[in-house]
Amino acid sequence: MRNVDLRSDTLTKPTAGMRATMMDAAVGDDVFGEDPTINELQERVAALTGMEAALFVTSGTQGNQVCLNAHTSPGQEAILDINSHIFNYESGSPAMLAGVQLHPLHGQHGVITVEQISAIIRPDDDHYPQTGIICLENTHNRAGGTIYPFSEIERISAFAKSRQLPLHLDGARLWNAVVASGISLKQYCQYFDSVSLCFSKGMGAPVGSVVAGTAAFIKRAHFYRKAYGGGVRQGGILAAACLHALDNHLPLLEADHDRARHFGAAIAELPGITLDLSTVQTNIVIFEVDQTRVTVDELIAKLAENSIHMFGFGGSRVRAVTHLGVNDEDIDYAISVFQKIFK
Repeated sequence: MRNVDLRSDTLTKPTAGMRATMMDAAVGDDVFGEDPTINELQERVAALTGMEAALFVTSGTQGNQVCLNAHTSPGQEAILDINSHIFNYESGSPAMLAGVQLHPLHGQHGVITVEQISAIIRPDDDHYPQTGIICLENTHNRAGGTIYPFSEIERISAFAKSRQLPLHLDGARLWNAVVASGISLKQYCQYFDSVSLCFSKGMGAPVGSVVAGTAAFIKRAHFYRKAYGGGVRQGGILAAACLHALDNHLPLLEADHDRARHFGAAIAELPGITLDLSTVQTNIVIFEVDQTRVTVDELIAKLAENSIHMFGFGGSRVRAVTHLGVNDEDIDYAISVFQKIFK
């Protein structure tokens, strides 16, 4: 029987080619800036994003948090979407590490607008926390892998510059947005003061993210990475996996998107499932289950009995994520099991 794990794209495992690349990686001491493979990765990401410099970090959460720390001062406030990863899944780190409080907005499919942002900028008054940063997420995890509209990014960037506010992008899955939209990494990143890119999701590396920004910003970020215990020594074996992903896995994301659309379109036709197909824009499918027919827990259990793995995503929602470890036959098998359960 097949084993189809659709819980997350973090479940990808290094391919044989990636493992070989890691094995052969040249290494040095990155805390001294002497790991040639990490340096190569940082230089390459800086060039791809159009930023002055980049910094290897161990995770997307660490990347977002060193950026928040480097941009803000304790007591300031960060504006972001209420369903963003930073607000929901980073262990309260903005408050714990940067001393920053979060001001969440209710976006539409993860998209907050310049009108919403401008309405909550704090006045220059000692009674209020001062707005310190604006954070966006692209693609947006809890919205179902939706792509942030490019025109809205332009508008928010112009507003942020007019208020001298840094604009940060949680681009953990920005690779997916690039492939799906045809908009280049450099085009997206030109509007941000910092960006965090993850290699351990759809790109298939076992560990690692990279943050990019100005040289002065990356110098500050490097300090916070060290303070968080994120300095690695011979980390080139990890950076080599990221470089391999850039060379070999980036084009494969399109197939992940195709599989997500195929899966979403098939289950959307089933009684007891509600799914807005317009939200299936990349590799994430989030659907609602009619719990009078089958509860989320019952569905997850029935799927597991058939070696298909997903998890509940709050209330009556379930999430499925396609990735490098899932092929066309896996998706067809998952569809057939859904058809048996719901028909």
